[in-house]
Parts: sequence; C-alpha cells; structure tokens
Amino acid sequence: MYALVDCNNFYASCERVFNPNLRHKPIAILSNNDGCVISRSDEAKVLGLPMGAPIFKWEAFCKANNIQVFSSNYPLYGDMSSRVMKILEHFTPNLEVYSIDEAFLEFKGFDNYNFNDYGIQIRKRVLKWTGIPTCVGIAPTKALSKVANKIARKFPKETNGVYVIDSDEKRIKALKWTKIEDVWGIGGRLAKRLHVKGCKTALDFIQLPDDWVRKNFSITEWKLKKDLEGDSKIRLDEPKNKKVIATTRSFEYTYSDIDNIKERISTFATHCSEKLRKQGSSCHVIIVMLRSDRHKKDLEQHRASVQVSLPYPTDSSLIISNEAVKAVKTIFKSGVKYKRAGVIVAGLVPNDNYQLDIFEHENPKHKSLMFAIDGLNKKYKNHKIRLGNQDLKRTWKMRQERLSPRYTTNINNIIKVKC
Repeated sequence: MYALVDCNNFYASCERVFNPNLRHKPIAILSNNDGCVISRSDEAKVLGLPMGAPIFKWEAFCKANNIQVFSSNYPLYGDMSSRVMKILEHFTPNLEVYSIDEAFLEFKGFDNYNFNDYGIQIRKRVLKWTGIPTCVGIAPTKALSKVANKIARKFPKETNGVYVIDSDEKRIKALKWTKIEDVWGIGGRLAKRLHVKGCKTALDFIQLPDDWVRKNFSITEWKLKKDLEGDSKIRLDEPKNKKVIATTRSFEYTYSDIDNIKERISTFATHCSEKLRKQGSSCHVIIVMLRSDRHKKDLEQHRASVQVSLPYPTDSSLIISNEAVKAVKTIFKSGVKYKRAGVIVAGLVPNDNYQLDIFEHENPKHKSLMFAIDGLNKKYKNHKIRLGNQDLKRTWKMRQERLSPRYTTNINNIIKVKC
C-alpha cells in the first residue's frame, strides 16, 4: 500500500503556526519580488482570488476583502517542510519527498494494519508536533493514493482527512468521481486529446485498450493507466544526482550598471558551486544568461547568453564565480536595464571519477578551502562566509515588503511568549 501525505495550504499554514490570529482568515502568499499570488488559503479561494493574480492588479481587491498578503518566506517554509518529512519517516523507512508539501510513503510488511487508523495517527502526529494540517490518501498504488488524497481533501468532515481505497468498489467509485484533467500526470494537452476520445473521467481512461494507449501516447501513460487499475507500475523514485544545476533569479530592481550585475552573477555562481559540492559533482561547462525587463516594451530589450568550457572539471566557488563574472562582461550591453540573470553549470561528473589533464588542473588548495567554507556556513547558517565580490548583507536581492519573521531559522526572529 502507498500513502500520499499532503500539507493543506502549506505556505499559509506555516504562517498560521506562528501567528494564530491568522486562523480562519483569508491569506495569500506572493512569488519572488512580491509579483503574483502563488498560494492561497481556502478562505481566499472562496472569495475569488485567482492563482497567479498579479498583486498590483488585485491590491484593492485584497484590501476590500481583508485578505492578508505575505511575501514568500522560503527559509521558514523549507524548515517546516523538513520537520514534517522527518516525522513521516517515523511511520515507514520507504519515503519519497515529492514536493515541499507532499510525500509518498510505501508500506511494506503492513499486512495486518488498519490503514484508516494509521492515517489518522499520521495526521495527528504531524499536527501536534508542527501545527501543520494534512490530508492522507492510502491505496494500493501511487496514482490511486493521489486520487484518495483528493477525496480526503475535498470531503474533510466525512473522511476526517483520511481516505483509504482498499476495495475494487471504492476504486471504481473514486475513478468515476475524478475528472480526467485532475488525474496525476495528465496535463492540459493530454486531457484535451483524451476528451476527443471520449474520456471525461479517470474511469473512462482505464477502459481504453492497453495497446492503443501505448501506441498513441507513451510508456508513462500506460504505467499510469495500470496504476489506476490497481496494478502498481509507478515505484518510489530513488534520489538521483542532477545532470544540470541552475540558479536564475529576477532582480529586486532593474540594473543598468555592470557592478551590480557582476555581484549577482557571482552570488548565483557560488550557489551553483555549493549545490555541486553537496551532490559530489564537478562541472565542465558554465552558462551565463542576462535578460532585460520584457514587460517594459518602451525600453530597449536585450537577451543574451554565453557558454564557457573549462579545461578541467571543478566545484570550486572561486573558479566558477570568476569565470561566470568574466563571461557576463562579454554579453553586457551598456544602457540596457536588466531584470533577470542566471548561471547554469553542466557537463557534470562525479568528483571521485573523472578524466585528469596532464597540463592543466585545479589548485589543490581549493578543495580544502571549499570544505572549510561549507563547514562554517553549515554551522553558522545564512552564508556567513562569502566571496569578496558578493553582497555581504543578502544572498538574494528580492522585493519582500510583506515578509513575516523567520521564526525557526533566525535567532533574532525567534517567537516570544508572553507569560
């Protein structure tokens, strides 16, 4: 059996944990630079605030409806997510973190368990230890556990937040209730193609012939179909090293001077280097991108990228940052106001197995230096040790005018209790 544990309105719930006055009130969370709505509480959804709404267009609506609007507090959300996942590991060793607020659990050797009671136990422990409400869907396959979770979320009073598909009768009823576009793994384009074939529900989808599905779609859709039939074909994903690592961000403001842009590129490159070292990889290629504000049509537009091939693989922040800064100077255009930049490292190889070069190699001191820097940053948090050309005050320069305190990751923001 599989379970999908999903945190309800996760970002909004994180804000409510430390500010109980927000309970039962409409909440909206904004994207980077306070751009558009990326998360809403149930109360905000009922009021009609759409997902992706640009806040400058919906500001008056939010004020009129007393919707509490917050900037994204990713350090807080990430820490709370980590706490939830650690709790879920207590219930089974087989766990796949699917997203910041979702995880699949596989139950092997749980033959005599009452899964409804076990799901309720999961919900109660997560709520008690973190304050985050969840819903749990349990079924014989991953795809069906997604369906079960949607039912638990849609009917919280009837299901108590837990729904178990443990019979063919329940499975057929659930698939008949689930619209084809709501099926996990069915995107908008695929849903349209299936509608043409007469598939309006998940039940219609599983009634299609296997051969036809494989011929007209792919093995992925066939596995999804078998999963919905109760035949488990989609397994838990094993953690894999990334083949490409990217850090791209919009700036807080537009920049037309090279110095600010070089600082941003250095910070992005350093972040990529840290990710490389974390997964034990080095890169052969660095790609640097620069883009103006495409929404301001009256300004001069410029978009460019450049690729740098290194003579030897490296994970050194010093080398990657230096090469990235050199590269951005070659594509920078004076007079253009830039809004977004990015650094991508590719051609990744494992640190313990790559081709050496007789004539060129990395300074051997860099390995021990990076190890020391990573150790200090891990101990003292907030990237205390940085390169000289980085901004020493902030890692990401974003507009965050509605940011809540970082209760769990910053000692200066720790919650105060009045006795």
